[in-house]
Amino acid sequence: METKKIITVFGATGAQGGGLVRAILADPSSEFTARAVTRNANSEKAKALADLGAEIIEADIDDTESIKKAIDGAYGAYFVTFFWEHFSAEKEYQEVENFINAAKASNLKHIIWSTLEDTRNWVPLDDDRLPTLQRKYKVPHFDGKGAADKLFTEAGLPVTFLRTSFYWDNFIYFGMGPQKGEDGNYYIAFPMNDKPLAGMAAEDIGKCAYGIFKKGQSLLNKTVGVVGEKLSGTDMADKLSKALNINVIYNNVSPDTYRSFGFPGADDLGNMFQFKRDFNEDFNKVRNEAFSLELNPEMQNFDKWLSLNGSRIPID
Repeated sequence: METKKIITVFGATGAQGGGLVRAILADPSSEFTARAVTRNANSEKAKALADLGAEIIEADIDDTESIKKAIDGAYGAYFVTFFWEHFSAEKEYQEVENFINAAKASNLKHIIWSTLEDTRNWVPLDDDRLPTLQRKYKVPHFDGKGAADKLFTEAGLPVTFLRTSFYWDNFIYFGMGPQKGEDGNYYIAFPMNDKPLAGMAAEDIGKCAYGIFKKGQSLLNKTVGVVGEKLSGTDMADKLSKALNINVIYNNVSPDTYRSFGFPGADDLGNMFQFKRDFNEDFNKVRNEAFSLELNPEMQNFDKWLSLNGSRIPID
């Protein structure tokens, strides 16, 4: 029996990495097998992946040597960072440097790097349309990743740059779901005007990544944007109303209002939505529905996602 090629998946107990591990293991005819990286092999999520057949390995992306061990002997690797654990774009950039240094010492044939735009290419630091955050970023959780893209290219590594979209799962978490107003209606709030927001199910990211690994060499040194559907705030409110059987209204707040909401990262997300609004065509054209569906034939649109997950959205 031919030995399967190992894909080392960082963030394997998170939404992106977990989706990829499960996509590989759910395909009995796959040429790949999954090595799931976690900081705690005894966690419930790690054990669940082991039960599916994943090889579990402990590593920490703040430790280059442990990354080297995790990718030793692997054909490919999925690199992802965890900005919302520490809110530091500088730390995220350093973690990418750790990935690079480990990968340069390896024999990896295909890396997928989960990245986003460096918004400073559109809004320089001296442009006050977006407030500058952390002294040198406009959208820190985008810019640190985007700035690190060049490190892969400069190192000559075999990489595909994967750009994701807004997670519809955010309606379940982070308080982004419909909030009840004093008038009895429910409201979702984004500073997007009537511009379409590229969105997707978090679990579909991993399935798309699996599709990229299957396509192999043809996507090396390419940027691939994935998306389930592009919908305006009004479109999403209408679909939420129907799925949840309540009256949901889209509240088109200003970016300043969104930044003032006060939850951790509100300023970062306010800037992000404003960037997606003001440079909507540039952002959305990179994220192609048809190619995303080719990579992942099970790609969900918003209605499908709601039919499966609507009951998980908290309603006051």
